[in-house]
Amino acid sequence: MAGILAWFWNERFWLPHNVTWADLKNTEEATFPQAEDLYLACPLAFCIFMIRLVFERFIARPCAMGLKIQANGPQKAQPNAILEKVFTAITKHPDEKRLEGLSKQLDWDVRTIQRWFRQRRNQEKPSTLARFCESMWRFTFYLYIFTYGVRFLKKTPWLWNTKECWYNYPYQPLTVDIHYYYVLELSFYLSLLFSRFTDIRRKDFLIMFLHHVAAISLIVFSYVNNMARVGTLVMCLHDAADVLIEAAKMANYAKCQILCNLLFAMFAIFFITSRLGVYPIWILNTTLFESWEIVGPYPSWWVFNLLLVLLQLLHSFWSYLIVKTACRAISKGKVSKDDRSDIESSSDEDDSPAPSQKHHSSATNGTNKNGTNGYLTGALYPDEH
Repeated sequence: MAGILAWFWNERFWLPHNVTWADLKNTEEATFPQAEDLYLACPLAFCIFMIRLVFERFIARPCAMGLKIQANGPQKAQPNAILEKVFTAITKHPDEKRLEGLSKQLDWDVRTIQRWFRQRRNQEKPSTLARFCESMWRFTFYLYIFTYGVRFLKKTPWLWNTKECWYNYPYQPLTVDIHYYYVLELSFYLSLLFSRFTDIRRKDFLIMFLHHVAAISLIVFSYVNNMARVGTLVMCLHDAADVLIEAAKMANYAKCQILCNLLFAMFAIFFITSRLGVYPIWILNTTLFESWEIVGPYPSWWVFNLLLVLLQLLHSFWSYLIVKTACRAISKGKVSKDDRSDIESSSDEDDSPAPSQKHHSSATNGTNKNGTNGYLTGALYPDEH
């Protein structure tokens, strides 16, 4: 174990040339980031998750009820013992051969059985009330941490001149504000990582999971090798857009369509501008070029920048989804549903009651009740976010 730890904390990987861990030990004159400082994030992540449960139960839920958001979820599938047995014991996504067999056994057409399985899967999804509570929690945290970040950073020299992130690097003392900012952000992302398996499952589950892993890796990397100054810029820039998207989601669930459209438009403009404009010009420029000029590259520098570039690729993917959602919204006159929606139904017929017999299948043309309760396209951490 000692050999593994010595290999992992190899100074030639983590630190610039001629710098050792001993040089960054805390003294009476200065305090530097220490890897063990981040251990606090694990129990704090659990505390944040518990705070979230209390917040959603006693604050978000009453607010939702005050806005007359109902707790009803997707339409339930028609009770059927045979299909229920297949769903619970065999598969939730029957293939074509099984669908044909069930069609003959029940005297239902294949499309009706497919609709039943979609409704049965959707039946286990959270209600609009649960979605509102989740978004309100994220909105509250993002608003708080973004406000804190702006108030803290506006007093720092590196906000106005990014070269200050690298002057005298890595001998830059750790302040209480930076330590608090980092531990709180890391704790929140850890709590999001854990809750990805219990929260509303969306089509981009793996992408968001990768995003959270990349965010956690960036936070740990930048803290351990004392790139904390540029790390604070990255975190603050990303939190800003998340405030807007969660606010848009809440307006969506509350059926305030005009407010939802306005917030989503603001989010789309800010997200694309900040993630495809400010981020590469401001952040990637200083981490790739200014740091190369002032400090010079070393192994963990390459890893750190690789993670930042990976984040840029995710930005591009989400920007594509946002533009796609915006174009659809313009054509329909409102933001109604996005490509990350947790509701699986894909046509106007999907929420219609399943007929009990084959010859009734022509009566299944109903109206999609999903309306504005679909999820809007979101960012980091998100979520999300």
